[in-house]
Amino acid sequence: MLKLNKITKYFEINTVNEKLVIDNLSLDINDRDFICIVGANGSGKSTLLNLIAGTIFCDSGQILLNDDDITLIPEHKRAKYIGRLFQDPMLSTSPGLTIEDNLFLSSGRGSWLSSIKKEDKQLFIEKLKMLNIGLENNLKQNVGSLSGGQRQALALLMATINPPQILLLDEHTAALDPGSQERVMQLTKDIVESNKITCLMVTHDMKQALKTGNRLIMMNEGNIVLDIAGEEKYNMSVDDLVKRFNQNVSKDLSSDRLLLG
Repeated sequence: MLKLNKITKYFEINTVNEKLVIDNLSLDINDRDFICIVGANGSGKSTLLNLIAGTIFCDSGQILLNDDDITLIPEHKRAKYIGRLFQDPMLSTSPGLTIEDNLFLSSGRGSWLSSIKKEDKQLFIEKLKMLNIGLENNLKQNVGSLSGGQRQALALLMATINPPQILLLDEHTAALDPGSQERVMQLTKDIVESNKITCLMVTHDMKQALKTGNRLIMMNEGNIVLDIAGEEKYNMSVDDLVKRFNQNVSKDLSSDRLLLG
């Protein structure tokens, strides 16, 4: 479904601070893959999502979606088929607008000057009921007054109200309290499964990565150093994962460092 062919990305190219962030990376992503991406800080995880989303362009290589070349297509055009959530719940919603206004704009059912119709409100209520956090009773509430967990759950719904082909999750539960993390993660699994969405999720939580999705990728210095799926993934412990990493890159990386990276 999505193919990354030898993509490379430098930051601050042709300066004394030049840094190779993604190094000739190739990756085939299958339809309905749910891939967890782990790795220490600076390994290239978020940059990889930025390249897929079109937030930045690769310096070389090619990105194909369903055999169509999207390498140079800008982010706002890719947004038609690529949804995204960030770590900060503030980034994915408009705090000064109401819940129904946020949903109205994200659904593409109207513009700033359009009025929300009765059937729109009913759709939003039905979708919000799926979250099971009471937001369906507070359509006129400003999003800025919601808790972090409520806001991230709403952002998840906004990103998938028109189900994208691909959903990119950049540590979208990391800023939440443990209870909210669990709820938003379960919502994520339910929405991805019910809408048959292909998903890539960056996380520093290796336990979460091992129990979520069908595939796990570990990155180091802009490369994929480990790609496991199916039974191999399900049967692996955090210690096994760290040991495999150490073997593959010939360096020592403790699980604590990875979790905190």
